[in-house]
Amino acid sequence: MSDRHLFLMGGSPPFGEISGRKFAELSSASTNKVAVLFLEREGWINYMDKYTRPLKQYGVKDCTYLPLSSSSSASLFEELLCCSGIIIGGGETEKYRSFIAETGLGECIRKMYWEGIPVAGFSAGALICPEHCIIPPVDTPKKQHLFLNGLGLIRDCAISVHFTKWNERENLKAAMKRTGASVGYGIDDGAGIYFTNEIPAFKDGSIHTYKKI
Repeated sequence: MSDRHLFLMGGSPPFGEISGRKFAELSSASTNKVAVLFLEREGWINYMDKYTRPLKQYGVKDCTYLPLSSSSSASLFEELLCCSGIIIGGGETEKYRSFIAETGLGECIRKMYWEGIPVAGFSAGALICPEHCIIPPVDTPKKQHLFLNGLGLIRDCAISVHFTKWNERENLKAAMKRTGASVGYGIDDGAGIYFTNEIPAFKDGSIHTYKKI
């Protein structure tokens, strides 16, 4: 069985230096091509450079940009399956979850992840990666604390992004209690955690860790 690689980033791109170098190293295998899954919005073409420019500096040869929708096309699957690294972008968390988590696209990402393809999630992308997709009130239109099904790439943990910026300490603790998670990670903007086989391998930047008592 291949080792599994997951990068959860607390804010917007780019990667931190350590995380970016590691993701690029892992993604340079086989096709040396990275997919960026994102919600299309005005100016998105220029924004993609924030995700990919550091990776290209570290050796990634090619990147493909795959806009998400409620119905993924056959061409999107074909393009994704040719990639050796996957990035899930940031933005509207509920939409990312709806378009990915419980869909054929989500199943494809899970399969690739279990086969050793590294996956990185930024902000919303990080929130949808665990078993429980926990969306804080500040990140929802109706200001509700949502507990939804995520991608399931990692279990038994609660994830909070923009931790200090959004003052998420109490929300993270409440989420740990609600889900029964044994550990909670509050990830600040500009920071990230790299997991190997669902175990933290290193932290890049400011991470706040809470253990179940």
